[in-house]
Amino acid sequence: MQGSTIDTTNNLVDTSVQSGSVEAGHHEEHPDLRVFGLITFLASESLMFGGLFAAYLIYRANAGVWPPEETEVELLLPTINTIILVSSSFVIHKGDTAIKKNNLSGMRLWYIVTAIMGIIFLGGQVYEYMTLGYGLTTNVFSNCFYVMTGFHGLHVFVGVLLILGVLWRSRRAGHYNEGKHVGIEMAEIYWHFVDIIWIVLFTLLYILTQI
Repeated sequence: MQGSTIDTTNNLVDTSVQSGSVEAGHHEEHPDLRVFGLITFLASESLMFGGLFAAYLIYRANAGVWPPEETEVELLLPTINTIILVSSSFVIHKGDTAIKKNNLSGMRLWYIVTAIMGIIFLGGQVYEYMTLGYGLTTNVFSNCFYVMTGFHGLHVFVGVLLILGVLWRSRRAGHYNEGKHVGIEMAEIYWHFVDIIWIVLFTLLYILTQI
């Protein structure tokens, strides 16, 4: 599953680059189709995550004790990570708002901050893995935990790459402005997607396990 996702996300990055190339000219070619392609991709990813969520809920429904005693879940670090990632959605939206006002430097600033927040989130997730005290094969819960959070982490990583790609292309004069910013919108849509998925994961893996 992850292999096919990497291939698809590579195509997504290529599409974003191509959208940037179109925006660099004096006209746009079917921007709605590019956004539609992204939404179609995200819909397919939603189905993958939905399958993982369903499997997790089935395992939980059939388990006596969930999570097992040897896989205690801590809330502090994941809560901090959640605040960072959710806040980054508001930050990236400010970048999109800035470019619509032809404020390129403002867009760059907010996108840089968003990328940093994404990297901090990933660093927090890696640190959590290192301090959990249980691994992928410890039990069914730990397997679900690592697969689901790891798959999401891969999407956050791709999102950071998309944001960095936008920043790289924005160095060209006139590449993005209030009338040419489809690539920026695509990065924002993708970032909101990974935030929404994380909220579901945080609820399933952390909040509900405390009940």
